[in-house]
Amino acid sequence: MNHLVTITKTDGTKELFEEEKLRNSLRRVGASPEAIDDVVDEVEREMREGMTTSDIYRRAFILLKKHSMPMAVKYSVRRSMMELGPDGFPFEKFVARIFIMWGYEAVTDQKVLGTCVEHEMDVVAWKNNELAMVEAKYHNGFGLKSDLKVALYVKARFDDLAQTVFKYGGMDRKLSPSERWLFTNTKFTDRAIAYGECSRMKLIGWNYPVHGNLHEIIEQNGLHPVACITSLTREQKSDLVGRNVLVCVDLIGRPAILGEIGVKGADAEKVLAEAQIIIEQAK
Repeated sequence: MNHLVTITKTDGTKELFEEEKLRNSLRRVGASPEAIDDVVDEVEREMREGMTTSDIYRRAFILLKKHSMPMAVKYSVRRSMMELGPDGFPFEKFVARIFIMWGYEAVTDQKVLGTCVEHEMDVVAWKNNELAMVEAKYHNGFGLKSDLKVALYVKARFDDLAQTVFKYGGMDRKLSPSERWLFTNTKFTDRAIAYGECSRMKLIGWNYPVHGNLHEIIEQNGLHPVACITSLTREQKSDLVGRNVLVCVDLIGRPAILGEIGVKGADAEKVLAEAQIIIEQAK
């Protein structure tokens, strides 16, 4: 086992490869001890100086897929969220998709006027008499976190919007005190969490809160991004997102859209079959 190989992280920094980190990532998705041993042993045999964490992930995913498709799907979800990028707009649409699943109507990229200034709000959602506003903070690297500064400026924006009357869903509404949200596709710092809890904002990150975090929302509701589908190229995934097909279940409901991005015949059947498998593994 080679623990003296330096690898390159997504943010460009370098560190020594740690076998236990790879083992822990496999344990978190429920891989069997035998599968973990096989994956780790094979990855270590192929390890080379300067190998990137993305290289390690791709190899581990392929090896895990041979053992268990459900585990491989779970292993791929976090990285697939990164492929919604490179900018944050697809993540905003993904968050809006979550609110729609929760029974809201939702729109993205809204300009809303507060008491003092105008703000760009990533997601505005409403149902019954409630009006929700959401900041969707997207990061394109695992090591990047939403910190206290992010929580502070988001809270300040909500404070400026609190007294304004908005017209959504055909009626006048004020921003509901319990509907002020900050989403991120990665993690929050401890100070951001402490401030969010104290200021009564609702924070949703990859692993926060313990129950109802972003990973859990995706897994429990089958909202796996289309980026999980390995039989699609990166460009094809981007084309689907651009057509507002963000998750596998939506692709199953709109199969003809594959033809619009040049995926036809047997290739389209392969993509739809894989999407169906991903959905079924989530149940």
